[in-house]
Amino acid sequence: MLKFQFLSCPPLYAQTLNPNPNSNTKLCPFFCHSFSSLKCTQTHAINFNPLSLTLKPSKFSLKCRQSEYFDQKQRFSNSSSTSSPPPSAGLPPRFYVGHSIYKGKAALAVEPRAPEFVPLDSGAFKVSRAGFVLLQFAPAAGVRQYDWSRKQLFSLSVTEIGTLISLGARESCEFFHDPFKGKSEEGKVRKVLKVEPLADVSGHLFNLGVQNKLLNMDQNIYIPITRAEFTVLNSAFNFILPYLLGWHAFANSSKPDETTRLNNANPRSGGDYEWSR
Repeated sequence: MLKFQFLSCPPLYAQTLNPNPNSNTKLCPFFCHSFSSLKCTQTHAINFNPLSLTLKPSKFSLKCRQSEYFDQKQRFSNSSSTSSPPPSAGLPPRFYVGHSIYKGKAALAVEPRAPEFVPLDSGAFKVSRAGFVLLQFAPAAGVRQYDWSRKQLFSLSVTEIGTLISLGARESCEFFHDPFKGKSEEGKVRKVLKVEPLADVSGHLFNLGVQNKLLNMDQNIYIPITRAEFTVLNSAFNFILPYLLGWHAFANSSKPDETTRLNNANPRSGGDYEWSR
């Protein structure tokens, strides 16, 4: 709190505190500046006798709200700066999501992976690699314990996701992956994912077999998925599928006033309509 002490004006300005309307006398500049720039919570009246030639100095104090305002603002700024994390160089926040299923002999974690884009000379972007869904199988190491250091990975492409979505209650499917296909190590690592209906048709059995000749390892992990759990997976797959294709980026960047210009600038899409042939 700031306190100000002022002495009353000298006798020469005594009459200026109660000026004559017909007079051209101006108020004391010191008091004009003080009372116009400060808002006070306490008011003190000073009585002056215009007939007296001398005045005794009187003291009074002013409580300025400005100091309280800056004190509160400083405390608020300090608390805000400590509670909220600083922005990460203007980059949008990232979110990591997934869904896990735990059973007695294994656990299954499902996580989406975003598509990849490459810039073009025109300043636009093009999908260079579609997204996928990563399946992580971890064997059990005890009661409600799983050894994630021995986990096996299997990436579902958008086509394989479509196969799972359209799978019936009594239908099965099988996917084969070779991570080193087209390379010198081709055929040394084989991954086979089988999805088969349970005997009582209450769900499906996910069975992942991995043969790794480089590590001399042969591992088989299976986990039963109930009908309700399979429905949850299919619902998540249906939702994420357009995003894995990158179609959300196209929808967010499209504007009505630019659609015609962009289509005309693109030789693959401009005027290339079915009904125009």
